[in-house]
Amino acid sequence: MNRHPPPNHDRGLSYDLATLHRRRFLGLVAGAGLIAVAGCSSPSTTSTSVDEIPQETGGPFPGDGSNGPNVLNQSGIVRSDITKSFGTASGQANGVPLSVELTVLDAGKNSPLEGAAIYLWHCDAQGRYSLYSDGAADENYLRGVQAADAAGKVTFTTVFPAAYQGRWPHIHFEVYSSLDDATKAGRITRTSQLALPKDACSTVYGTDGYHGSAQNLSRTSLENDNVFGDDDGVHQLAAVTGDVDQGYIATLTVGV
Repeated sequence: MNRHPPPNHDRGLSYDLATLHRRRFLGLVAGAGLIAVAGCSSPSTTSTSVDEIPQETGGPFPGDGSNGPNVLNQSGIVRSDITKSFGTASGQANGVPLSVELTVLDAGKNSPLEGAAIYLWHCDAQGRYSLYSDGAADENYLRGVQAADAAGKVTFTTVFPAAYQGRWPHIHFEVYSSLDDATKAGRITRTSQLALPKDACSTVYGTDGYHGSAQNLSRTSLENDNVFGDDDGVHQLAAVTGDVDQGYIATLTVGV
């Protein structure tokens, strides 16, 4: 079953830029309000909320039925290891190992959203997206769905994505209220993207298999990225630990 694209899907660059400027302005206003509140608060006051992850575009290769291919209604999509294709496809994505750990929280209550589902996808080491790109259109690797545990956590085993022209290295994800919603064309609670830090990217892109990524990384920045540039990715920049030999772990809190 194909899902309807969100109302602001594919309105073009001018719409995206207007949205980014509006978000930057709202962030400044919100920041001023927080300063005023902080001045009136007692030192013992503690926060009972977390920042919401920004709403972002799903990009041109979502594979969620909004623009053609729909991997979410296929048996096998609910999985933690997304390095291999499933079903009738048999390809495997190669690259530096990466574990992505997302913690999904109710932003207003700062509490775990147990049972919420995350659909995660990204490009391979050559910058190709399964289901869409030449050489990977018949594959469905680097796509998967997981349900959050009691701590709100989901973990995906994958490979470090490439840097392709015009974008900072990133990983896409959609948040759903449940696995049922994720796999049956239910409502998307939030669409966003995770940014990867420069140091880890630079190291990975110096290894074999990431041809062109180092050059693409050098030509862009978080500040100039058309998704992360409005706030330098402050709410979407993952913490990454590890190394090339043992693999990396990327962690991010996702408030919705």
